[in-house]
Amino acid sequence: MSNFNTNQGGAARSIRGPQSALTDFLASQNISAARIRADAAARRAAAPANSSDTPATGQSQQGPDNNDDDNGGGGGGGDGDGDDDDGNDALSRRLAAAEVRRVKDRKRKKQEEAIAKIKKSRAFKKRRRGHDSDSDDDLALALFNEKMAPLPGQMSNCEICGKRFTVTPYSRAGPEGGLVCSPCGQKLAKEEDANKKPKKKRGPIPKGGVGRRKIQSRILDGTYDVGAKPLMTLCIETLANNIDLADDLGDLPSPIIDRIARLLSKSRLLDPRTLDLFLQPHHEVINIYDAAKLSSDDFIKIFQRVPQLKKLKLRNAIQFTDRVMQYLTTRNMTLESVYIHGANLLGEDMWTEFLKQKGLHLKGLQIYYTDRHFGDKAVDLLSALSPNLLRLKICHNQQLSDEGIECIAKLDKLEHLSLQCIKKTTTDSYVHVIDKIGQQLQTFSIKKVSDVDDRLLDAIHENCTNLSKLRITESEFMTDAGFARLFRGWKNKPLSFLDLQKCRYVDASRPRTNEHMVGLCSQGFEALMQHSGAGLQYLNIHACRHIPRETFEKVFASNKTYAQLRYLEVSFCEEVNDFVVGSIFRSCPNLKEVNVFGCMKVKDVRVPRGKILVGVPNAVGMRIEGVDE
Repeated sequence: MSNFNTNQGGAARSIRGPQSALTDFLASQNISAARIRADAAARRAAAPANSSDTPATGQSQQGPDNNDDDNGGGGGGGDGDGDDDDGNDALSRRLAAAEVRRVKDRKRKKQEEAIAKIKKSRAFKKRRRGHDSDSDDDLALALFNEKMAPLPGQMSNCEICGKRFTVTPYSRAGPEGGLVCSPCGQKLAKEEDANKKPKKKRGPIPKGGVGRRKIQSRILDGTYDVGAKPLMTLCIETLANNIDLADDLGDLPSPIIDRIARLLSKSRLLDPRTLDLFLQPHHEVINIYDAAKLSSDDFIKIFQRVPQLKKLKLRNAIQFTDRVMQYLTTRNMTLESVYIHGANLLGEDMWTEFLKQKGLHLKGLQIYYTDRHFGDKAVDLLSALSPNLLRLKICHNQQLSDEGIECIAKLDKLEHLSLQCIKKTTTDSYVHVIDKIGQQLQTFSIKKVSDVDDRLLDAIHENCTNLSKLRITESEFMTDAGFARLFRGWKNKPLSFLDLQKCRYVDASRPRTNEHMVGLCSQGFEALMQHSGAGLQYLNIHACRHIPRETFEKVFASNKTYAQLRYLEVSFCEEVNDFVVGSIFRSCPNLKEVNVFGCMKVKDVRVPRGKILVGVPNAVGMRIEGVDE
């Protein structure tokens, strides 16, 4: 009890209840209830002061209870309290006016401090560069007003119409720097659009209406030519772009129809509807470069509508099935050349039936990506069923082996031979073919023959005297001495096409060490250019990286000229530099294109006018079209 009485008689304990989030926020901003009452009183006092210079005390009547509460007085509200009310009103007005002045002074002081801080900022100095020194205060005030602009979500008055609106991140600024509402902003936008000057129309895009991406595509396709397009090319492209409006191609020449078919296939526009444009009863040649959208019935339709067909070329012939081949064997037509790409659904029995029915008149047979169903057995039948075969090409075949390759030697009239096998093949099979029919061969092409060695080169040197095209790629056992023996004293005429890409030494642990001179190196390259340089039009020595720089400089010296060379591929030949490329352009006056991908020493070469250098990584792009005289 004594403790309780002591607490009762002493100072009151500081016990408070819970506070709301708003109370905590106002306290953190130094805003109290007394401050709010003072600001409210200041506003009430400022309102009559602004409306009239004379104070209107009679209009500020308050009830006795209110006066008592404001002044802290006791009860009783007789007539004798009027003087006290007037005195209290005058005191309140003086206090309110003083508070208003303090608020204004405080705001002005804060504004001056903010402006002084703005004048020291980088943004002010950056904007001041384009203004006079006399307008520093105005510029600082403008920056201050920009910072004091309402934030998105706050309320503001429209500068033009004065309406109250909610500020958004897309609110426009008015003519005097304030914000405007959405309707006024739309009006300002229309006025600005009307006052804008019309944009200048862009000039015509060069190179026949195509951009840089189209040009790069043409370079990779090998169809890019320097200069303006011929009128015939423009007409063909216009027709291909509007092929849906064409009903008939008429009596156009075969080369023109072939170019139209190429453009349609490149754009993937060849379908059953556009196919009808190329099916005329009098046509003898049908070339379809993308048959992916054609069905088996569409292929059958070709043989129904073109009874005089002699040469057939189908790429991506996915739906060329046994049913189509069976129908073809029943038709009374004499096929002389067949080119089929991607017909994986054809069985070996149907190939045999086709050769039995149509092989007698067959002069050309080119089969690409048939994988399994055209193997050694079918090749063995060619000598008996197709004795007049002049051209044979089997590419990307998984069944053809050394046994089938040796059967090719029985084709005593064969002039053009191209092979690419998936199975590993040996040198002996190719040497057997060259020994038997090499003397009449005009084209000999074998791709990805990693295990073939110099014995094949020696056989070609001894037996082949009519070759114009030679391709041997990716050999890892042919040596520089073997290539030198091939070209030195060779009785064959100069080659026009030569492809020896990736005939080089391969060892990941020692990539630049070549003790046994494997692949095409200095002696072989010199002998090659000495034998065939006068007639060579296409040369590919891609990735023959062991050819030294001195050999390139010697072969393309200032006193050497190769007038027939049109295309040269020297990509990933590490020793090719700016001087070598310049020597190539000087020694090959009719050269159109040089590829130098991976030649890191080629950096800033001068390209003559009308020639193309592809593969230099620079700001211009991977292609440089020469403009130098």
